[in-house]
Amino acid sequence: MPEKAVPNAVRDLPPAPRDRRGRMVLALGEVTGHAHALKAPGTLRRSPDPMTPDHLHLPSGGLLVHEEHAAISLPKGWYRVVRQREYVPGSARVVAD
Repeated sequence: MPEKAVPNAVRDLPPAPRDRRGRMVLALGEVTGHAHALKAPGTLRRSPDPMTPDHLHLPSGGLLVHEEHAAISLPKGWYRVVRQREYVPGSARVVAD
């Protein structure tokens, strides 16, 4: 997402805390403890509503890692992080990693 296209509402969200290893965790596996995470300069801005996309800012790029697949190199910029959702009769829920 281009810098100019980032809404003020996103910029005003507080940064999500990093885990004890200093990583920005995008998704944490509930059973295995594996995580989609980045250890890079930047911020993860997370809304309190789990159904709302997160926003990741990487001013110099980063490497997305997960224990079960190869790392993914991300160039610098803003990213919208959308978690997969699953329909549950009458509502929806975020799918666990």
